[in-house]
Amino acid sequence: MSRTSPASRAFRNSRASGRTYLITGAASGIGKATASHLRQQGHTVIGADLQGADISADLATPEGRAELVDHAHELTAGRLDAVVACAGLAQFTPATVQVNYFGVVATLEGLRPLLAAGTDPRAVLISSVTSVHPHDTAIVDAALSGDEEATVAAAQAAIDRGEGYAIYPSSKAALARWLRRTAVTDDWAAAGIPLNGVAPGTVVTPMTEGMLADAGIRKVVDASVPMRLHGHARPEQIAPLPAWLASPENSHVTGQVVFIDGGAEAVLRGDSTW
Repeated sequence: MSRTSPASRAFRNSRASGRTYLITGAASGIGKATASHLRQQGHTVIGADLQGADISADLATPEGRAELVDHAHELTAGRLDAVVACAGLAQFTPATVQVNYFGVVATLEGLRPLLAAGTDPRAVLISSVTSVHPHDTAIVDAALSGDEEATVAAAQAAIDRGEGYAIYPSSKAALARWLRRTAVTDDWAAAGIPLNGVAPGTVVTPMTEGMLADAGIRKVVDASVPMRLHGHARPEQIAPLPAWLASPENSHVTGQVVFIDGGAEAVLRGDSTW
């Protein structure tokens, strides 16, 4: 069940100057850093996460997604200026695609009416440089069809083949394609709501610290995500990019997945995208 923290109840009675943002995955990593960055700028931030945030909701489930949207309506009186969807998993389980794809899509689609009522509305999601890695076509196609049951089955089939590692990049590839399709539609671009994504490389967060602490796994990670500019990033170094994309200053950027990866995508794909 979703619960609101004591701090969240204050949103019913007062608002800080500036804009109002809702950030999922706000209890740790990039979400926490982005929330802190925006609060330092004087904005109101409503955080959502499994726990430790203003709204507690499990985005791996349809019920949790509905609870997030319902509580957002309650806390904001039906209007938001921006949404930054940071919640994500990197496990070799079907829950990864349920959160990374279906949870993000449900968040953005469910909160779009609140954005439409906001001022200079913007939406940003977190993708990954791994979206350009080889992925499982069955997972991606099932996700884009909107069939969660089939997507979970495809993810489980990958695990059964010993290819659970493909679930995370597949979830991010599907999300990037959904973004490209959706951002230019009547509900988003024609409604004046830019929708973009940020694709980090390797970021030192609670989700990655265990892997990076193992020298052998770290070597594999660095080979697959070759960050030639400054190496691994901290969440605080990522946060300004989604914050800018979600700001009124961003008037015309939409439908873009912006890589912030120390050059990894350029190494991996070269000039082939052109």
